[in-house]
Amino acid sequence: MSFAFDRIAVPFRMQPGLQRLGADARHLTPLAPGSPLWQEKKRVLDAGASRLAVPGFDPQPAIAAILAQARAEGIAASEPIELAFEEDFAVLEAQGATLPWLCVSVPSHWAPEDKLGLPFPAVHTPVADNQALLAAAAQLVRLVTGGERFERFVWTVTPGARYDQHPRRHARTPWPDTADPQSFAAQCFLRSERQTFFPIPGVPGQAVFTIRVMLQPLADAVRTREDALRLQASLASMSDAVLAYKSLAPARDRLLAWLALRSA
Repeated sequence: MSFAFDRIAVPFRMQPGLQRLGADARHLTPLAPGSPLWQEKKRVLDAGASRLAVPGFDPQPAIAAILAQARAEGIAASEPIELAFEEDFAVLEAQGATLPWLCVSVPSHWAPEDKLGLPFPAVHTPVADNQALLAAAAQLVRLVTGGERFERFVWTVTPGARYDQHPRRHARTPWPDTADPQSFAAQCFLRSERQTFFPIPGVPGQAVFTIRVMLQPLADAVRTREDALRLQASLASMSDAVLAYKSLAPARDRLLAWLALRSA
């Protein structure tokens, strides 16, 4: 699945961006054995670092729901789910609005162990310009744990070609040391996530939260003049706080210069 640029907001805003899905919607993507993503996820699994649970929480209903969803989508899958799907997983619980279980191998510059068991607002406290997100937190949790299905998308530009960007496993990749826009962009990637929510049968008030990380070379991702113009407008409208949160401040001017050439 390529990232659709019409999902990029202009002007850029930190917002929930939830969309309802039908009962027959796809939530899962088979993971190709031996692929770069498979290899990264296997390293985390082998290190025993992929799954976290609050004391006393039983993840089996969530795992069963994931495997049942796979069967409904025509995917033959079994444990370990880390190596069966491109997606990472979490459980969101309405009571306390917490994440009591995480199965996350390739986080995007966040540490799952720091989020385990925290209430939803605390999980999103570091997010820049998060007022709208936090104001809607209680309603959002009720919505996505109420038995319906949802999706949302997030994106950024990064110099990192690695899927696993756990801040304590890997140092952040520095931006390319070049002033040339073409050379700079050639070393960058569009990193996007499709996130979905679906219910856990027999467990009211809980939902499976899926996170699929997608990486594309930036020059391949920006395929049309319209793509370039939309990304250019969104980057240009980001606040200083968002640029700092996404670590885009040192890169924005060179990205905008490249996008101007791309859209000419």
